[in-house]
Amino acid sequence: MKKIAVLGSTGSIGTQTLEIVRTNGDIQVTALAAGRNITLLEEQIREFRPCLAAVWEEERAAELRDRVRDLDVRIMSGMDGLLAVASEPESEILVTAIVGMIGILPTIEAIKAGKDIALANKETLVTAGHIIIPLAEEYHVSILPVDSEHSAIFQSLQGGQRKALHKILLTASGGPFRGKKREELENIQVEDALKHPNWEMGRKITIDSSTMVNKGLEVIEAKWLFGVSVDQIQVVVQPQSIIHSMVEYEDGAVIAQLGTPDMKLPIQYALYYPERRYLPGERLDFAALTEITFEKPDMDTFYGLKLAYEAGRKGGSLPTVLNAANERAVAMFLDRKIRYLQIPEIIRACMEEHRNIESPTVEEILKTEQETYEFIKKRW
Repeated sequence: MKKIAVLGSTGSIGTQTLEIVRTNGDIQVTALAAGRNITLLEEQIREFRPCLAAVWEEERAAELRDRVRDLDVRIMSGMDGLLAVASEPESEILVTAIVGMIGILPTIEAIKAGKDIALANKETLVTAGHIIIPLAEEYHVSILPVDSEHSAIFQSLQGGQRKALHKILLTASGGPFRGKKREELENIQVEDALKHPNWEMGRKITIDSSTMVNKGLEVIEAKWLFGVSVDQIQVVVQPQSIIHSMVEYEDGAVIAQLGTPDMKLPIQYALYYPERRYLPGERLDFAALTEITFEKPDMDTFYGLKLAYEAGRKGGSLPTVLNAANERAVAMFLDRKIRYLQIPEIIRACMEEHRNIESPTVEEILKTEQETYEFIKKRW
């Protein structure tokens, strides 16, 4: 019986993780953490019977304690709660499905406690990869990617020689605005940007996909996960979302991972690695598949991707600025406080304002995040 803990259990990745637990029947959930949705968290506690659960606000934690007082479960709150879930003694794997840089400290805590990491929190490596990767090596902990593209790269590297890796081909769907020019995006509304053609995801990541900033964050994440430079990572637009990513070896061979757009596949692969399990769901029908096409990304229109390459090359604290600026700008757009095209404008302004720190500590990363938020508040 494999034992796991889940950070972000009520979100998209978290709920799909628990679907896999439910389907397979041989995983025990020892701890759960959620943000605000205590109604769903209560349902999860009653079904999966963890010994520990956490929510961010103490007020909600108190209400949850009252709701589940008939069960043998400890309820915690705040960062203490996240850290306790991350290091829960019985768990073997921590699924980091929480959104934002709030995931850095719990990930570090889990690594130090010897937990393998099923990583769905890209901000952790984007902003603190220089800390996380050496720490995982020191504690002999595996970091197993849950993101669809990074899982595809990871799968494509199985059986190959990592030292012979020449290039990563990171695929992108192009989002709902593929092929459009900047002037066509002037009047984009929230509802338009939330209509992803292939994937069902959370609101924030759906907006990130539409601006292609998400792909830029994935470039930086891949740099750390696979030990390559950002210039060894080529973004390729693959509109059908059939090829999830590829690797090219020194001899020119290209290995790809294909499948239907279903996040449960990379989640299950991470949980059971190196074993492959049956996964119910739709399969690729090559007889019905008429074409798989490729395009070059438009980095002039979607220049958030270009900014991410810049941040990835320079490193230091600049990726933190990129991530924090994007996070705040997307939240403002979703709240209808800024226009769609202001998202990359805000990111660029924040990056230009920042004085880069070459190898920031966790404290400096979190301070940079706050300074970026304050700069945006003053300017917009």
